Amino acid sequence: MFGIGGGELIFIMFVVLLLFGSDKIPEIARTMGKAMAQLKNATNDIKHEIQKGAEDNGLDVKSLSEMTGGVNSQINKVKEDLLGDSLTQATKIKEDIEDIAGPVKRSR
Repeated sequence: MFGIGGGELIFIMFVVLLLFGSDKIPEIARTMGKAMAQLKNATNDIKHEIQKGAEDNGLDVKSLSEMTGGVNSQINKVKEDLLGDSLTQATKIKEDIEDIAGPVKRSR
């Protein structure tokens, strides 16, 4: 999942818990869910408008699928850009914490 291991994912969740608190996390998750639903609805509306316009202009199914494929690739690129920034910030926070805390070594 985006090149993140299980330990890193747990660390990111821990940092989010520390930053926002346990009472804000459900609200944040709900807001992110609503945003993703709105993005999906907008995507479906765009596809519907493209299909309707293509049918009105008499375009065939092959050219229609090529157009919607281009729209899908642009939407996926935007999603990656949005998530990439969040992951970059989380990685930066992790590195800052490691710099402050120093290396932690286990003693046996």
